[in-house]
Amino acid sequence: TWLLTPLKGVDGEVYALAQGDLVVGGFGAEGQDGSRVTVNVVNAGRIANGAIVERGVETSFTQGSELQFNLLRPDFTTAKHVAERINGMLGSDVANALDAGTVHVRGPQDADQRVSFVSLLENLEVEPGEAPARVVINSRTGTIVVGNHVSVEPVAVTHGSMTVVVTENPQVSQPGPFGGLGRTVVTPQSDVQIDQEGNRMWKLAGVTTLDQLVEAVNSVGAAPGDLMAILEALKQSGALRADLIVI
Repeated sequence: TWLLTPLKGVDGEVYALAQGDLVVGGFGAEGQDGSRVTVNVVNAGRIANGAIVERGVETSFTQGSELQFNLLRPDFTTAKHVAERINGMLGSDVANALDAGTVHVRGPQDADQRVSFVSLLENLEVEPGEAPARVVINSRTGTIVVGNHVSVEPVAVTHGSMTVVVTENPQVSQPGPFGGLGRTVVTPQSDVQIDQEGNRMWKLAGVTTLDQLVEAVNSVGAAPGDLMAILEALKQSGALRADLIVI
């Protein structure tokens, strides 16, 4: 559980208070002999809706009839559709898209009418633009989400993984039965083994649909950690036709 913590802005003012249960994408276990097993990242997590806003941010809603709507996910097509939908209902030149994330709307001068005006706008149904081709990787949990429009150019890939195994085998040395000055000593002894797989190069044919990409990945049988490294290399080579986002 995360204790009450103030969240400050760059100006040093407290804007919100964070508190709540942490959602961690990993776990760890430790034995009495010092052995430890850790899966994913255990020292980082998220709090869903864990902040209470204490200081509001000024907006242009109460400062005049000119309103600006900021899209949560900027997209030129969506902004164009929003402006066209508003103009189609209220008349031309009421709204215009300034950029991919901002739509400018001329509203009423009266504050009470402005609230009703915005209430009318927020109930409009707008067809959003197509989602961009995107691959999202969560490096802490190993989660990978692939969008529908992701494609891969023909490419050959090889990826080798290395496994390190450390085994502790302490040796006990004790004196003979008549060694009065001797004492029992425990000598640590570690056995380190490194196993590196010699994977062959495999060919990834041109992939244009999500089903083809899933089939190609499953045929390789790569673990999530290996798959993240492969996707990053595909992006650097230019073969991955999508935005790669690592969170």
